[in-house]
Amino acid sequence: MKGIIIAAGYGTRFLPATKTIPKEMFPLIDTPAIDFIIDEFIQSGINEILIVSSRRKKTLEDYFDKEIELETVFAKENDSTKLKKIEVKKDLDGKDINIYFVRQKEMLGTGHAILICKDFIGENPFIIAYPDDLIFGNIPLAKQLIEIYNKTGGNVLATQKVEGDVSRYGVVDYKEENDFFKMKKIVEKPKKGLEPSKVISVGRYLFTNELLKLLEKQFKEHKKGEFYHIDTINQLASDEKVYICNFSGERIDVGDKLGYLEGIIYYALQRDDLKDGAKNILKKYLL
Repeated sequence: MKGIIIAAGYGTRFLPATKTIPKEMFPLIDTPAIDFIIDEFIQSGINEILIVSSRRKKTLEDYFDKEIELETVFAKENDSTKLKKIEVKKDLDGKDINIYFVRQKEMLGTGHAILICKDFIGENPFIIAYPDDLIFGNIPLAKQLIEIYNKTGGNVLATQKVEGDVSRYGVVDYKEENDFFKMKKIVEKPKKGLEPSKVISVGRYLFTNELLKLLEKQFKEHKKGEFYHIDTINQLASDEKVYICNFSGERIDVGDKLGYLEGIIYYALQRDDLKDGAKNILKKYLL
């Protein structure tokens, strides 16, 4: 199973900060948002990860590189705590994982971003992650998708049932079959009142290699503008090859300003070293 993180976008909702700092590097306290996705992949048994970036995001590459100068300083100080914080990521067996980068030279959409990962994917199944969606829970989201794939052999979308207006999401129509939920179609940003359900697609997708073949064919027929993979997913769904995973866990959209603030608060309250202080700060401003 390969892991891919799509991180090539401009991050315009967070301007002017994103003029120089990739939004994927925005920290929840002391941990960049993208780090949570990497850890999710590692805890799901994935140790080959490709990050799709762009020209303005070299900071991502630097972050996952070795930091020789700091390692030398901390080693002289015999500070194992600080050394651990900057060490290269390890897999579940304690071995270094492999993180690669490819640049999307033009912003041609998510379908195009997936296609430039073709050589990395090969014939393997793969998980696409969009780092705006962070999922906190006991079972990593990628692992939940893999469990369904192992039982069905099909493509799997992470989904969540929400209340209220879903018109800004991809909304899923589905059916139950043999203890699983099969996707019938996904409708992108349906008009209010015309949505097929209250179940939305969130930022994790597990695909088989078949998706690439369909994407390549559709991209050749694509005329202009950004190229997305919604039509390809719907084609796979029409052949009954797509399942949905109503995941367990807490989803926070850190690609939204208030969602990012929520992520900081939520993460602080989960940490033993910060939760009491965070509660006191919240009380100070809310009481």
